[in-house]
Amino acid sequence: MNRLSPSRATRWVIGMLVGAFFAIPLISTFLYTVLLKDGGWTFERWTALFDPAASAAIKPIWTGLGNSLVLAVITVLIVLLLLAPTMILVNLRFPKLKPFFEFMVLLPISIPAIVLVVGLAPIYLQIGRTLGTGTWTLAFAYGITVLPFAFRSIQASIDAADLRTLAEAARSLGASWPVVVLKVLAPNIRQGLLAASLISVAVVLGEFTIASLLNRQVFQTALVVVNKQDAYAPAIFTLLALLFCFLLLLIIGRAARGNRKARS
Repeated sequence: MNRLSPSRATRWVIGMLVGAFFAIPLISTFLYTVLLKDGGWTFERWTALFDPAASAAIKPIWTGLGNSLVLAVITVLIVLLLLAPTMILVNLRFPKLKPFFEFMVLLPISIPAIVLVVGLAPIYLQIGRTLGTGTWTLAFAYGITVLPFAFRSIQASIDAADLRTLAEAARSLGASWPVVVLKVLAPNIRQGLLAASLISVAVVLGEFTIASLLNRQVFQTALVVVNKQDAYAPAIFTLLALLFCFLLLLIIGRAARGNRKARS
């Protein structure tokens, strides 16, 4: 086993290459926003985001960001309140349906977004007539697109925990099924739920095709609109969005470590 494991130097080289792969584009984008043509530095482009005089030019970005955050919250609720309980139910009560359920949940990842929009267009025509054409309705489509990613995160935690034994023990003590799911099973798959939530937020903030073709204003579509007038503001907001996702990742990692300490 030791012969097959990479040396410390090899691990450092691989880590540096992977780190450079992610760091170089981010550093280049940051330098693009602060460097002047004469080689000087300025942060006026960053402070201009909060300048009332320049607020009109970047107002679509703030509007799109607000819409995307609302969509992220609704999409996370879909994952936590619909997908996760259904996965628990399938694993505990209907294990024979697990292969079919997994196939159906993973199917959206094999369908191109533009093809998905063609199928969703008639559905959204009816949704617009009944629920309106608000941007929040995109959460139904986003809930479908995040299914494969959220499923893998939650299923990994389910496989690591013996849900059947925990559920049977809780039921034998008189706990109802809502109590079993919320107070017994959910804490044991918390890491998977948090990871699925993070992935859902990242997908929503980065999605463009569905929102553009369905004519909804979200963060990514607003960046394209503002980029035609100001190339620096979209780059700055992109960095801020990545920073936001990174902070969420740190919070999830800390929560997961806290969960492991509690178990130990």
